[in-house]
Amino acid sequence: MEFFAEIKNNKLSINNLKTRLTIEQLPILCHSIDRVILDNQINGIIYCIWGEYVINREDLEYGIRFTLPHCPNSLAWTITCNEDHGDIIIHCTISKKTHEPDFIESIRQFVADWDINPDIS
Repeated sequence: MEFFAEIKNNKLSINNLKTRLTIEQLPILCHSIDRVILDNQINGIIYCIWGEYVINREDLEYGIRFTLPHCPNSLAWTITCNEDHGDIIIHCTISKKTHEPDFIESIRQFVADWDINPDIS
């Protein structure tokens, strides 16, 4: 399944977006992520609405991909900006075609909970 959100942006460059999207900053940027337990920059451990998970961070051409490698649903999300000062896209996926309605709603909320304010450098 796939879930999307879009954040209007005309100020934040791709490099600034990538710099902002660190594991350490996740609880500030997403209300569904409560805290960072461990941050090794490219991986770590977070506590979020679904519990405690190992997280990986991967640099992409136009943004960052985060994965929860031990999640039974293979949850992953990318946050990208296809051009400097272009709109920011949050794209979240799980490895199932269908799921329980409550879980689907929690993913929708997770995607909506991102607060990447382009006006703050």
